Amino acid sequence: MKKHLERAIIAEFRKKVVPNKVLILLGARRVGKTELIKSYLKEIPSENYLQLNGEDINDINLLKERSVNNYKRLLSGIDLLVIDEAQNVPDIGLILKLIVDSIDGIKVIATGSSMFDLSNKLGEPLVGRKNTLYLFPLAQIEFLQKENYKQTLENLEEKLLFGGYPELIQYDNWEDKKDYLFEIINSYLLKDILVFEGIKHADKIYDLLRLIAYQVGKEVSIQELANQLQLSKNTVANYLDLLSKVFILFKIEGFSRNLRKEIVKSSRWYFYDNGIRNAIINNFNRLDSRNDIGDLWENYLSYERIKKQHYLKIKTNNYFWRTYDQQELDWLEEIGDKLEGFEFKWNENKKAKIPTAFAKAYPEADFTVVNKSNYLDFIS
Repeated sequence: MKKHLERAIIAEFRKKVVPNKVLILLGARRVGKTELIKSYLKEIPSENYLQLNGEDINDINLLKERSVNNYKRLLSGIDLLVIDEAQNVPDIGLILKLIVDSIDGIKVIATGSSMFDLSNKLGEPLVGRKNTLYLFPLAQIEFLQKENYKQTLENLEEKLLFGGYPELIQYDNWEDKKDYLFEIINSYLLKDILVFEGIKHADKIYDLLRLIAYQVGKEVSIQELANQLQLSKNTVANYLDLLSKVFILFKIEGFSRNLRKEIVKSSRWYFYDNGIRNAIINNFNRLDSRNDIGDLWENYLSYERIKKQHYLKIKTNNYFWRTYDQQELDWLEEIGDKLEGFEFKWNENKKAKIPTAFAKAYPEADFTVVNKSNYLDFIS
């Protein structure tokens, strides 16, 4: 079995490493950003590159003096500058702006595991000078390189339980996979958030993640979460925002165009990876002895769909839809004027039909039930 899979963004990545521009590669820790760059560097043996790490104080010091002379000295004879974990370098945006503006022909790759630092520090200075790509845990699109259809179906339970972190491929034993995921949540998961100033309650963030893990695919009331955690509503909203910026959670909003009884105020939260979700609640039981299989299925389909949209450049708005009298759709996509509703069903024998209120309000909309017999069309 091939232990390293080619990542879905590699072709796009190659295209976007261009002179006098910064390619920013964003994604959670341990999703394979460094591996992707390593394999890219092997492809370009004739180019001279300098690789720095934002977590190495000596490397940070090399960049500290913000002068054209310093950077010309540092990058003399260098075609490509690579900075890993760039969010840790103070004033990284201004530094990179000066480098790409003053050193002719230089190419730059910067990786980061958090959007809040990178986008704040890079956003303004690098307007017009950057391209951004996102890397997620392994997607089904990528697993197809080493799986045939039969294997994909056989591996479904494993993906629902352990998710898609690339290093998991190295472990055949389920116990080792569990240990790896616990190691991730203890050592890496919140690293970027906890160094972020003003975070005093690391334990509260874990408690918040646990609460979200039990409410996957359900509307979440920030006020209720705040009451349960004994924190202010603003603090909880802030934590959720940070958790989405380090690619642990993502939010889906309610959809409405015209019906007065449609719910739009609340949001649903999903994890970018089922393995992380299950490690947070310490539950890796087999599917036949779980009562949250519907949640796992919905979370899995949601994040796999998001990966597919990103990697295949499908521009769409994603929502859920529900009315106050409990008619609902799990997933709704809006591309221009076109609406497509999806209902996620783990049990193939469970019939689902388009909600009456939805069909009435949006007669042009398409509707599909996604279950085990057709889910691969939805995610790959």
